[in-house]
This record gives sequence, structure tokens and C-alpha cells, in this order.
Amino acid sequence: MEKAMHGAHGISYEVYSMNHDARMEVERKREKDYIKSQRMVADLDRKVHS
Repeated sequence: MEKAMHGAHGISYEVYSMNHDARMEVERKREKDYIKSQRMVADLDRKVHS
């Protein structure tokens, strides 16, 4: 998990778990990525069904 956290977000899990601001930044990025992926899926779905 440590390598995945650092690779995906640029911080260690230790920093993530101990630093509230760092954790909130990671969670904001995750939310943004999730919304972006949902839009991509919706766009693809529209193209497939049109």
C-alpha cells in the first residue's frame, strides 16, 4: 500500500495518516479523478448508444 499511495499521490501513507491537510488534498484529488472518470464513462455510453 505504501508504494501505491506514494506513486499515486506523491506522499507516504505515514504522512497521509498523520497530516490532515495532506489527507484532505489526496481526498480532493481522488474525488476530482472519480468525477472525471464518471464523465468519461457517460460520454462513452452516449457515443455507444447514439
